[in-house]
Amino acid sequence: MEKYAFNANLYVEGYMRKEATQKEDQYKIWMTDDELEELRRHAKNHRDDIILQLGGYVGLRAFEIPQVQPQHVKRTSDGDHYRLRIPEGKDTTGNGGKPRDAYLPGPVESDIHRFINSEGIDRSEPIVDLTPRAVRAIVKRTARRAAEQTGVEDFNYVSAHDLRRRYAQRLLVDNQMNPRVVMSVGGWDSFQAIEPYLNSPSEDVVNRAFEEADL
Repeated sequence: MEKYAFNANLYVEGYMRKEATQKEDQYKIWMTDDELEELRRHAKNHRDDIILQLGGYVGLRAFEIPQVQPQHVKRTSDGDHYRLRIPEGKDTTGNGGKPRDAYLPGPVESDIHRFINSEGIDRSEPIVDLTPRAVRAIVKRTARRAAEQTGVEDFNYVSAHDLRRRYAQRLLVDNQMNPRVVMSVGGWDSFQAIEPYLNSPSEDVVNRAFEEADL
């Protein structure tokens, strides 16, 4: 059995799990899907909700979200699944960012399709026509709105990367997916890059592990 070091900075306070960083008053937030859905309820409009879904359910980085266009949505050969082509991912090797095909869940594809039609977005236009900085700002504003309206202060610390963190933990920890598959669809180039997402099992995963062990 692989062992993971205890992280003394990781703790539960109120609603979410926060992990301290080297920067004062900045945290890594480990959300659950219920918390992500609560965040979505506070999106100001359809576009902002699409941003949350692309980060939390497709695993896109903030700078990748403005890249995608309607023409990048592809149906697989079996006709039952979808992929979203990311033209240029993160450069983690020094060889330049490389494209990848992210797995696009059916409900997210349907919502994107409705948004494209309602906004009249051309096949070669950005689905989210914003800068990466603006994408990050929208996530922060939505999170602050959620904190204000729910009274859950921890929402104030949610960032765009925390959406991707939820995506990775859902696949790796909650669903115990093959890490190589996760690396492929999520744009991670090494096991070292995804290892941090394995260090923090969710409450449901912990409960299930003890139930299966009959303890």
